Order: sequence, then structure tokens, then C-alpha cells
Amino acid sequence: MPSYWLNLFTYRTWTEFLDAGGQISGFRDSRWTTAQKLKEGDIFLCYITGISRWIGTLRVQGPAYRDATRIWGQAVFPVRVPVEVVQKLAPETAIPIRELADELSIFQNLKNPHAWTGRLRGSPVKWSQQDGEAVVRAIDGAVQNPVSRPFDERKLHKTPPLLRTADDEAVTIPDDENDQADEKDLAQPAASLPETTRHSEIQWTLLKLGNDMGLHVWVAANDRNKVVHDRAFQSIPRLLHSLPVQFDDASRRTIELIDVLWLRGQAIVAAFEIESTTSIYSGLLRMSDLISMQPNLAIPLYIVAPDERRSKVFAEIRRPTFARLPQPLADVCRFIPFSELERQVEQAAAFTRHLRPNFIDDFAETCKWEED
Repeated sequence: MPSYWLNLFTYRTWTEFLDAGGQISGFRDSRWTTAQKLKEGDIFLCYITGISRWIGTLRVQGPAYRDATRIWGQAVFPVRVPVEVVQKLAPETAIPIRELADELSIFQNLKNPHAWTGRLRGSPVKWSQQDGEAVVRAIDGAVQNPVSRPFDERKLHKTPPLLRTADDEAVTIPDDENDQADEKDLAQPAASLPETTRHSEIQWTLLKLGNDMGLHVWVAANDRNKVVHDRAFQSIPRLLHSLPVQFDDASRRTIELIDVLWLRGQAIVAAFEIESTTSIYSGLLRMSDLISMQPNLAIPLYIVAPDERRSKVFAEIRRPTFARLPQPLADVCRFIPFSELERQVEQAAAFTRHLRPNFIDDFAETCKWEED
């Protein structure tokens, strides 16, 4: 009986794989140990990121080996596995993973609606027999009876660029969590969603507060053109159009996507991630990425979220993945509830220009674990 393994592709790498003859699948060098566990006859479940669809199956034809011959344009993928194509679908007839939610174990007992995506962030990864067989049945059925399903063409070709850390490691810095949203959400303009509107209101509050204190401010690069209640972010006088700090490409991209920054001269004096949506992972992961890449960076970090989400923020920030950072996230990040931020801003309105940035520490809550 074959084992089943996840094999991730972008549409570009899938097309390049087929154009090269469809006989060699490739992975990053860090996957060498896992690739050696593959056996002849095992099945790759081919998943296209961006549109989140199953597009085909491959059968392993022999042991893994190393080869740097160029096949893919984006990267070498030197860990190679000989394969044959068993089934393949077109993007429009490929199977959205959510259509198999009732059959796949990765969708069961989720504590967060996006938690299943954690099983789709690297390959090759061995999947359970039951899940593997369910995907194969679905792909075989789609080959026999193809059904065209519309999708956002932009997502088919969108892939996060590879960036380099200071030690020359290649990483990706996703813009946001839009790829994980439901299709019904993707059909709406982001600004029409209630949680996005609230997010933007808090962004405006923090930007204006920093500006009124005499600081330069930065808004996430992908939010620069937002307008909140007829007030354009770009109308803020001290809003920067480029960051003065110099980091490696990966760190710079991460910093550019943080919701709000306050700066004095060349120095970042506060960084804010605003979390008002169902998932709070995006901001925490961005902070985590920054700490991982720049462990000696001393920037005050703040998570700003609705009052009722306090427990959720604290529970997530204390996860092992954040607790085992060079600087545990709970030790360096503080929590600010929406209501307290707005109350403090209102009370300080008459003397905002005399405030110092660290006045927010008077009401920001520590996220450190407190034991009796």
C-alpha cells in the first residue's frame, strides 16, 4: 500500500514541472532527510497554493537524489525525486480544498478556522492514509467528470517573493491572510468588511496620535491608500513614504508590513499590530518573524485588539512557537485593548503634543506569564 505525501506547487512551478517533462519533482535542500523516506510507488498529492486547489497526483519512481540542473526559475530545488504523472487537472477544474472539508482530518476539531493551513506550509509532508485516499478519489473523479469552478485569476499567479536574511537564508514574507479567507469574503472589497473598517479606524487613531506627538509615522505599505470616514491616511502630515532604517531584505519587508510604526529620527520607537479579525495570527507571526531575524532589535512591540479578544491574544502569544523565540514574544510584546486606547487618546487630546511615546506603557498590559 503506498504512502501519501503532500507536494506543494505554485502555478508557475507546476507549469515548469510539466514543461520539463513531468518526471522530476524538486524540494529545498532542507527537505533532504524527509525526502529519503519516500519509497517507490508512494503518491504525491499535488496542491496549488494561491488558489488552494488539488491539481494532480504523481507516483514516486525511485529514491531521492541531489541535482542542481535548472528546471525551475524561482529556485533550484536541488532535492530531486523521480516521478510519473498519474492524474492532472487544469486550474479551473482543480478541486478547492474546502470542498473536501468533511473528508479530511485537517479540518476536524479546529480551534481556529484557519488552523488547517498549518498542514500546507511545506513539502514533502506525509499525510494519513485516509486523507490521502480521499484526495486521490476526488482528483480521479474530477478527471472523469470535470467541473469548471471560477477563481480569482490574480491568485493563480501571485506568489510571495523570496527574500534574503542577513545569513543569506531565503524566506517569504506574505502580505496578509487574504489567501486563507473564504471565497465569499474575497468577493467583497476589503474596506466593506466590518472588522476591516474597525482595523482601519484604530490604524488612523495610532497614526494621528503619533503625528500629533511630533513623531514621524508609517502605515503598512499595503494600507497606504486607505480612507477612513473621508480621512485619507496619506493626508497625515508626518506620514513617511519610505523607511530610513537599513535592514536585510527580509527584515525590511517585514517591517514595511507592520500596521503602524512611530519613528523619531532614524529610530523606530514603537510598532503596533492591530488584530480585529477572526484570526489573530498575522500580527503575531509578523512580530515573531521580526524577532527571529533581528533578535537584538529593541523596538517596543504592541498588539492592539478588541477588549473581548484579550484572552485569545494572551493564549496565542504564549504558544510554544512564540515562547521559544530568541526573545519570547510574551516578554517583549504588550497588549492594548481598543477601548483603553481610545479612552486614553480622548483624555490626552488637549496636551498630546507634550506626550512622550512611552506614555502608552502606562496602560498597555504585559503579556508575560504570571504564576501564583
